[in-house]
Amino acid sequence: MWYFDSPHIVFGEEALSHLAQLSGRLAFIVADQNIVRLGLTRLVTEPLDAAGIAYVIFDETEPEPSLQLVQRCAAALAQHQPDWIIALGGGSCIDTAKAAWLLYENPEVELAGINPFDRYVMREKAHLIAIPTTSGTGSEATWYAVLTDTVEQRKLGIGSRQMLPDLIILDPELIVSLPPSITADTGLDALTQAIESHSSTWRNDFSDALCVHAVKLICEYLPRAYADGADREAREHMHNAATIGGIGFGNSQATLAHAMGHAFGALFHIPHGRSVALFLPYTMEFAANRKTDRYVEIARALGLPVGDGREGAINLITTIRELEAKLHQPQSVRELGITAEAYAAAVPELIAKAEMDTQIITSPRIPDTTELRRLFEYAYEGKSIDF
Repeated sequence: MWYFDSPHIVFGEEALSHLAQLSGRLAFIVADQNIVRLGLTRLVTEPLDAAGIAYVIFDETEPEPSLQLVQRCAAALAQHQPDWIIALGGGSCIDTAKAAWLLYENPEVELAGINPFDRYVMREKAHLIAIPTTSGTGSEATWYAVLTDTVEQRKLGIGSRQMLPDLIILDPELIVSLPPSITADTGLDALTQAIESHSSTWRNDFSDALCVHAVKLICEYLPRAYADGADREAREHMHNAATIGGIGFGNSQATLAHAMGHAFGALFHIPHGRSVALFLPYTMEFAANRKTDRYVEIARALGLPVGDGREGAINLITTIRELEAKLHQPQSVRELGITAEAYAAAVPELIAKAEMDTQIITSPRIPDTTELRRLFEYAYEGKSIDF
């Protein structure tokens, strides 16, 4: 038995006007200082004013949100007692809001212990709206959050199906000003999630359909959005693709590139999307050396020659590498300027953190410790995986 979960979605031009239809007393907007500086909060507060809903703005969200940040946000929620929580931003803002929301509803819960097996009281105090301002993380469509344990320097995944946002609003107006670097990082994050969720051992017919279509949209529209941020057609399709892939991801699971990327990003402070996308071709090669059928399906959907199956997998991996090069993304750890000595010293910790990551267990081919070490080493040099 399995489950399929999706929030209600409002999308397209002027989707933010839906906020004017809400009924309520107070909205608590979780954002960051950059969102406020760019004036994006105004696009939310104006329809709230029209609805007669007061609001407060929590702008303390930081990249790679920490456990401590979530606790501060939950304390602010308890102080203001809102009946709407609006997560406005990228994955960091949305993950912060989801986790803080659960603590607001369940103040006795230990944050690091939130898990899918326990039941929590939710929606007695507030409902959650997720409004992404990047096209990539898919956090708006999932019921878990990735936080940073700053003491142990590791990523921590928490989740409960009850943390799924009630409503997603996808308005392309929020993303037309995204700089190329963030467009690339977040777009490749969406691509990595879609491909990994399609190959995950927890994949299913529902997630497969979403993930394949997300990959097709991303491969077509991400280069256009990167080249011309004012290309509204590309922006809108990318925004939709990220959420479509996020729903697939939320109902399947990511795999090895996320486990390695989480470990690497936390230790070297590399943006999440850049980290997981860097490791994606290597982990795909590793899996395809044993089994290729999942990659063949995507290759066929992209119109790539599939031949005996392995040809299709190789063509898909090549296509991903070509896309990353077109987006000026690093294709080896060395290209990030990390010295061989610093990286070699970090590899034992990278292995330990990756082996602890929940995403590794759903991989189509799970590496042992020796194989994981070689994967990290090959990724530094940019070598194709031959084992």
